[in-house]
Amino acid sequence: MCAAALDEYCGSIFWNASYVEKEDPDLPVCVEQTVLVWIPLGFLWLCAPHHLVSLFRKKQGNTTHLSKLYLCKQLLVSLLFLTAIAALAVTLGEDFGPSKGSLSAAKNPGVYYANPVLFIVTWILVLLCHEGVRRKPGAVDSATLFIFWLLLVLCHIFPFQTLLRKALWGKISDLPRFSLFYISFGLEFISLILSAVADVAPDAKEQVKRNPEAGAAFLSRITFNWFNSMVIRGFKQPLVQEDMWDLNEVDSTAYINKSFVHFMQPELREARIRYEAKQKNKKSKDKAQDEAFENGLSSGLAKGISQDVLMMEEKGMKEDKKKKKKKDKKKEKVDYPNSWLITTIYKTFKWILLESAFYKLLTDLLSFASPQLLKLMISFTQDKSSYVWEGYLYAVLLLVVALLQSLFLQQYFQRCFVLGMKVRTAIMAAVYKKALVVSNEARKESTVGETVNLMSADAQRFNDVTNFIHLLWSCPLQIMLSIIFLWLELGPSVLAGLLVMVFLMPRMIYFQVENMKFKDKRLKIMNEILNGIKILKLYAWEPSFQAQVENIRGSELKVMRKFAYLTSVSTFIFSCAPALVSLVTFAVFVVISPDNILTAEKAFTSISLFNILRFPLAMLPMLIGAMVQTAVSKKRLEKFLGGDDLENDIVRHDPSLNTAVSICDGSFAWEKDAEPLLKNLSLDIKPGKLVAVVGAVGSGKSSLMSALLGEMHCSKSFVNIQGSLAFVPQQAWIQNATLRDNILFGCPHEEKRFQEVIQACALAPDLKLLAGGELTEIGEKGINLSGGQKQRVSLARAAYSKADIFLLDDPLSAVDSHVGKHLFDQVIGPNGILKNKTRILVTHGIGFLPYVDEIVVLTNGVVSEVGSYKALRASKGAFSEFLDTYAQEQHNQTQPESDHETADIELIPEREDTQPDSPPEDAVSFTLKRENSIRRSQRKGSVRLRKNGSLKKTEDAGELKKGQKLIEKEAMETGQVKFSMYLQYLRAMGWGYAIMVFVVYFIQNVAFIGQNLWLSDWTGDSVEYANTTYPSWKRDMRVGVFGALGVAQGLFVFIGTLLLANASVNASRILHSRLLNNIMRVPMFFFDTTPTGRVVNRFAKDIFTVDEAIPQSFRSWVLCLLGVLGTLFVICLATPFFAIIIVPLALLYYFVQRFYVATSRQLRRLDSVSRSPIYSHFSETVSGLSVIRAYGHQERFLNHNEKTIDENLKSVYPWIVSNRWLAIRLEFVGNLVVFFAALFAVISRDSLDSGLVGLSISYALNVTQTLNWLAKWITNPRPEEKWPKDGRLKFENYKVRYRAGLDLVLHGITCNVESTEKIGIVGRTGAGKSSLTNCLFRLIEATDGRILIDDIDISTIGLHDLRNRLTIIPQDPVLFSGSLRMNLDPFDKFSDEDIWRVLELSHLKDYVAGLQEGLQHEVAEGGENLSVGQRQLLCLARALLRKSRILILDEATAAVDLETDDLIQNTIRKEFSHCTVLTIAHRLHSIMDSSRVMVLDAGKIVEFDSPAKLLEQHGYFYAMAKDAGITQGGTAL
Repeated sequence: MCAAALDEYCGSIFWNASYVEKEDPDLPVCVEQTVLVWIPLGFLWLCAPHHLVSLFRKKQGNTTHLSKLYLCKQLLVSLLFLTAIAALAVTLGEDFGPSKGSLSAAKNPGVYYANPVLFIVTWILVLLCHEGVRRKPGAVDSATLFIFWLLLVLCHIFPFQTLLRKALWGKISDLPRFSLFYISFGLEFISLILSAVADVAPDAKEQVKRNPEAGAAFLSRITFNWFNSMVIRGFKQPLVQEDMWDLNEVDSTAYINKSFVHFMQPELREARIRYEAKQKNKKSKDKAQDEAFENGLSSGLAKGISQDVLMMEEKGMKEDKKKKKKKDKKKEKVDYPNSWLITTIYKTFKWILLESAFYKLLTDLLSFASPQLLKLMISFTQDKSSYVWEGYLYAVLLLVVALLQSLFLQQYFQRCFVLGMKVRTAIMAAVYKKALVVSNEARKESTVGETVNLMSADAQRFNDVTNFIHLLWSCPLQIMLSIIFLWLELGPSVLAGLLVMVFLMPRMIYFQVENMKFKDKRLKIMNEILNGIKILKLYAWEPSFQAQVENIRGSELKVMRKFAYLTSVSTFIFSCAPALVSLVTFAVFVVISPDNILTAEKAFTSISLFNILRFPLAMLPMLIGAMVQTAVSKKRLEKFLGGDDLENDIVRHDPSLNTAVSICDGSFAWEKDAEPLLKNLSLDIKPGKLVAVVGAVGSGKSSLMSALLGEMHCSKSFVNIQGSLAFVPQQAWIQNATLRDNILFGCPHEEKRFQEVIQACALAPDLKLLAGGELTEIGEKGINLSGGQKQRVSLARAAYSKADIFLLDDPLSAVDSHVGKHLFDQVIGPNGILKNKTRILVTHGIGFLPYVDEIVVLTNGVVSEVGSYKALRASKGAFSEFLDTYAQEQHNQTQPESDHETADIELIPEREDTQPDSPPEDAVSFTLKRENSIRRSQRKGSVRLRKNGSLKKTEDAGELKKGQKLIEKEAMETGQVKFSMYLQYLRAMGWGYAIMVFVVYFIQNVAFIGQNLWLSDWTGDSVEYANTTYPSWKRDMRVGVFGALGVAQGLFVFIGTLLLANASVNASRILHSRLLNNIMRVPMFFFDTTPTGRVVNRFAKDIFTVDEAIPQSFRSWVLCLLGVLGTLFVICLATPFFAIIIVPLALLYYFVQRFYVATSRQLRRLDSVSRSPIYSHFSETVSGLSVIRAYGHQERFLNHNEKTIDENLKSVYPWIVSNRWLAIRLEFVGNLVVFFAALFAVISRDSLDSGLVGLSISYALNVTQTLNWLAKWITNPRPEEKWPKDGRLKFENYKVRYRAGLDLVLHGITCNVESTEKIGIVGRTGAGKSSLTNCLFRLIEATDGRILIDDIDISTIGLHDLRNRLTIIPQDPVLFSGSLRMNLDPFDKFSDEDIWRVLELSHLKDYVAGLQEGLQHEVAEGGENLSVGQRQLLCLARALLRKSRILILDEATAAVDLETDDLIQNTIRKEFSHCTVLTIAHRLHSIMDSSRVMVLDAGKIVEFDSPAKLLEQHGYFYAMAKDAGITQGGTAL
């Protein structure tokens, strides 16, 4: 019926089979006029509304600019419009023109009216669409229009050749329409070409330069052609970060984070509500149960029931409770709002998800077209009677299907990988943001190491899983489709194979959870080791910590080995699966009935379907494994991100109160349910006052500061603060940035104010000493500043900020007494630059108390007294007793004010002779850069002027000043992965293993080829026994051999995987211990020039690579290599002339590969390198949280984090694209081969990985290489057991510099220290006091001269021997997480009694005895849960435990109050009376009783005599003593 109507509409026959059943087929004209016209037009009409919408938008893109390209396009369409009108005119003319006789001819059929009208409408639409595209912001071309032109040209090719044939036979009846068709075809073709060109607006040109993707046309986008320039640049020279393009707006961290947070907040809110409801339910249930139990008991007793029944009841209840406990255990895991993360991720990224799902679906459907075409192809070759054109058609169809499949597949992958990248970014940004507001309880639960792990490992897990998330539905879909098609081929015998398959789906157990735990533990210890490395070296404790890490690593590897064995079992099952399944299916098929003979088309179609099956079946368990791992990560992330935030209502800003700071009867605790540390606290501080807070160690002074900052839990009342805050913590927090940036801390730079602050904070002399002046880069944690300098920078940061209220947590303890006095006078005191601001000063220095407005005395967390100095003296309370114990203050009162002013002037002469270039004590020092990197930076001649830094220094920017740049850029290998890298990995695996693995895989491959050859031989039987019955012996033999080969294959894969698992665990162990060994033996300066983040990155990311990625890629590399060789062999056997094609293809493949590998490798390295700063910045932020929060700079740090992540994404995104760029090009190569052998295409795609595998190896091994040169192990003669007996010290013309190329720090020191002498060492900051001790421990080696201890030159003995025999109480008390006992005695050498004895001597016994676990009390990371004073006492206990003959005190009492100071001094006098003691002092009182005092200045000894004599000389020492308020009379202190 329909056909008849069409016949009438066209005026000719619509369809007749005879048209195509001949040698030169053609389509009927009617089909060409209807269907082939409707397809492209229908497509355009469907898509047009989308473009027309943008014509009516308010916000329009470019409305003024008309490009030449745009005008050309519009012109062509206008011409086409005219041709359509002409066609209509021709028809009208023929039908109604004057030339016609009135009745002579029939009218033209309807199609001649309809088509021109359709085209007229269409061309108007196209004109409007072009305008719509032009107005759309950011659009450079239109995909729909390109596809429309393409369809149009393709559909018009059929009438094109029909008309051409007619013309060649000279049968043209209709000249006007003939010429109109060819004119319009030409115009359409030109339009197609023009529509593939991008039309970039002039204002977008700049942006396109920085990001070519923004200006890429549709064709360039689907083939990733826009990426060519990057590939070529990468091929010519190694890429660097500066070559990276800008990110698209939608890929930037800020954008992703914004949308993620937008969805996260409501989800998290709901989850919290759910969680609270659950908690309530649980509580009420428990209560009900307990009540029921109680009631049962009491009523039972009342009624006098026999005891037995009661016993029974109780037993029952107990068992219930046990059961309940078990249940609780299951439940208690979820003590946080859960199951909101996945939905948030889904909602944030659902569009990309849906888009990629659509592409995946198309790819899957197309993948089933190929086996069907293959089947047709095989039957075509067998059926000699079919027309030749059918074969060509199939070949072309195969190619088209393959091309479409490649395009869709790459689009799918591109979207998935970008999605993975975005998810990772969103999680990293969220974790960072959360870390800034997280409450103290939540913070306690995870250490810095673990939080960094959330950012690195867990975010990466999500990244990996989202890459393949669609396999969840696509695998089952593919399996179902394969089964349907197989059923069509082989009938019910498929079910047999299916059973085998279901049976083989392995039930794998995953060990991931366990492994994450070990990894966390390992990274946590590594983090601590790196933070406290100096202490480890001073105490020679590295072996103990190394053993700890090795132990954890051991258990990690055990789990890995188990995991590897399981994986190999599953691999075995999977590699057997296709063979076994096809074996069973074919066997059943042949056995069922003698009529079933295996034909070639059946066999090979089935095999290609089985191969499609292989992928989803292998992927599903992998995916499930990845999901399990991600579930662990999800838990951890939900717990962290769902944790409580700091309460922001503790600190209020109520302007009605007329105080600057007020607390009314508040109680504060560190945790919600803990005992309050500060009880019933009331404080009122008037604006502009200076208030001192005093009290003994542990009385809650620092906690008071935290309470004012709102960091503590407030059980009642609140804190009211008017104005902004500045905070100086007790332990200065210094950023890895320039000195200037550390002080500006995000404020705008005002030179005058800056200089004023520098002068007031006594930093001017230090700036002279620092090589780069204020632009010197400070290392992580302020490594190249001495303790005093850090504290002054921290104070300068506060002074520079225009805050109203200053919280100063004991900033004066870490500096020398005269500097302290200077700081008090110039900054904090009544005449300082902060004199009109409110200042709260925690202090131990009594000298300052007379000058403060008010004093708050704390005892055990309670304010015992408040008042002015005089009032408190008079009241004779706790404070006055506290003072009376120190006679010195009377002297202070008598000192006249005028004297007070002269003190400043006296500071100056002492400073003049400091030579501007001698680096301060542990200053630049520590800037040690490796020589080669200095050379490198000189070559680049770059100074990193920070973006907000002023550019006044540009004149000398070309010359890098010595020591200005501290942290080098991470060195990065460039160029090809060295072959030695592969060898090194193989060596670590063991050569035996490596060779065996290869051989085993080779045999497996031979079996695989054998199986296929046997199968093709078997299918030959169908011709041989075409009309006779198939002999059963032959059948059995065929099936048997086929099966045997299949099983052999599986078996060898199993053996190979097992061997490889063992080998890779071996390699992992060796490489990790090598890395650890090197890190532990590297000279000190390595740690000062290398950010911790970078080293941790090695232990996290790169070890992860060695553990998991490399064995995988090694295996796939071997398999691919053998697979390709095998395939080529088979194809050449089948069609020998194919060998000719191999060479050009191999060359093409090689070139693309070469191009790609160079780029991809560098991008990978850039990714790894740009990742370290993310973690470094993160751990820095976590350690400086209180400071960042106090200044309210969270936003600035968030932005910085976004920038850092963006820098990383800039290399991740191109890497993703580079993979697609390559894949699409290689698949095109492969698709061309499809003509020769479809098989080859499949494998060339898999063999991609060969060149890349090296990358991850190179990175991980690169580490071991970089560190290899650092490990200098020299065997030294060992000193005798008892050395040093006497403890005599002798310096002979001792000179030292921190590294070649820097100036001397100590200029020829010569002196003798007799046995048991007590020496005090003094000198202003930077005089070389600490350098002297560093030399004794050989943290820095001598340039000239030597040190003798008991007549043995210390440079001739081993470092551990030397360091074990000396004892130091260092300046910063560093503790490690672990038990108290481990912190005192990591090697377990001493008995508990010894330890209790030293705790008693160091006045900690009561404190430790009062702890629940006693010596096993867990110390938090960095000793966070002890006060600084207590940490200092623990360090004293360490020294007491070692009992060596030489003791060095490095400003050991800087952080404790005077009382504790006294205790320590007494203990030292008593316990170390038989030792030689060197004391570096800030407080001169502590060394007034030494036998001699050494005064250092600029690395020389300027005075060396007994204190009394020095005071008479009126030299350096006298001036210092006078500042400190000590005179002749005061010597008896």
